[in-house]
Amino acid sequence: MKYIVVGAGMSGLAIANILQSHGEEVVVFEKDSRPGGMVKCDVVNGSLFHRTGGHVFNTKRQDVMNWFWNYFDRENEFTKTIRNSAVVFNDKLVVPYPIENHAYYFDVDTQKAFIADLLRITKSTSAPHNFEEFLKGRFGETLYKLYFHPYNYKVWRRDLTKVPLSWLEGKLPMPSVEEMIFNNMNHIEEHQFVHSSFYYAKRGGSQFLADRLAENLTIKYNTTIDKIDKINGILLVNGEKCNRVIFCGNIKSLPKMYALGAFEKQIEDLEAHGTTSVFCEIDNNPYSWVYLPNRIHESHRIICTGNFSETNNADGKMTATVEFTDYISKEDIIDNLNKISFHPKYLAHNFEKYTYPIQDNNTRNMISNLKDILARDGIYLLGRFAEWEYCNMDVAIGSAIDLYKNEFYK
Repeated sequence: MKYIVVGAGMSGLAIANILQSHGEEVVVFEKDSRPGGMVKCDVVNGSLFHRTGGHVFNTKRQDVMNWFWNYFDRENEFTKTIRNSAVVFNDKLVVPYPIENHAYYFDVDTQKAFIADLLRITKSTSAPHNFEEFLKGRFGETLYKLYFHPYNYKVWRRDLTKVPLSWLEGKLPMPSVEEMIFNNMNHIEEHQFVHSSFYYAKRGGSQFLADRLAENLTIKYNTTIDKIDKINGILLVNGEKCNRVIFCGNIKSLPKMYALGAFEKQIEDLEAHGTTSVFCEIDNNPYSWVYLPNRIHESHRIICTGNFSETNNADGKMTATVEFTDYISKEDIIDNLNKISFHPKYLAHNFEKYTYPIQDNNTRNMISNLKDILARDGIYLLGRFAEWEYCNMDVAIGSAIDLYKNEFYK
């Protein structure tokens, strides 16, 4: 079999390596000049800038863990870091994450309101129908107003009643009332939970991961796919023959390459958010992620990548990425930075148009039907924007493993 993989992001790199390790011929087409997709990093003034997010590695899946460490030296190339996150309301009120375990940080009236909410939740039998109802029903009105609504509105920029429950699967903590009470009484901290630690490359951040996974692959860089054809049972990508195509790009670009009939309008209607990532020098702090519900500025979080590895910072500086949903001008960036805790000072920024896929109640069903039809032609969808699923690095690798086992394993 010969496979052509479209896209050298983490999904494309993972499936290409999996296939090649099983003796298949694989060629990767990548439109950029280097691998990595959303995990790309730049060096700015000697410090490491994650262009989109702050990507780290951890996983609950043993097969993903085993696969990953086949390509890296855990002891010599990585550090294991304890996750330490906080919700910052202002310079005087910093509450450890997750907020529902630290209600005792708030004033007495807020604590009493939170307790009353928990008592109401225990008596409720109604099931949530959307994201807003879920948040109120799980955490109560008090924390919803203080944190969950302002933070999530900054991320999604829409009425939270319009965010479907399908988005929640595997993405948010689902504590019971009993667990929240216990965690508050015993001051249970974030590092005592699953996913409380992560691995991070000592040098090069997530770009190091992409570069390593690309080393032994045949990758055609600076190559845009114009057309995918199927003639006499043979697939052609830009005229190059193969038996199967694994598309790991943005599905919105696929109809220009391959006719998708009635699906084309549904794909055109898919919505997503972008991210403006602003690289900054900031005050020294102990955190890995900082969540920002404060309404006086537009940023929703700070990723303190300077704390992930000491090599991420130049000359003793402390650096981080301040994130904004969608496009924001440099002028507005500077104005917002002046209102954010830890005194961020602008170094550089990057805007990515597609970072967070938005689902509605039909999205998963539509993508599933399309995948079934494309598979009959030997074309497979894999990755965040190919499948229109919000997935982190470990989920992308796991999906590649599953695709191989379910579709290609002999």
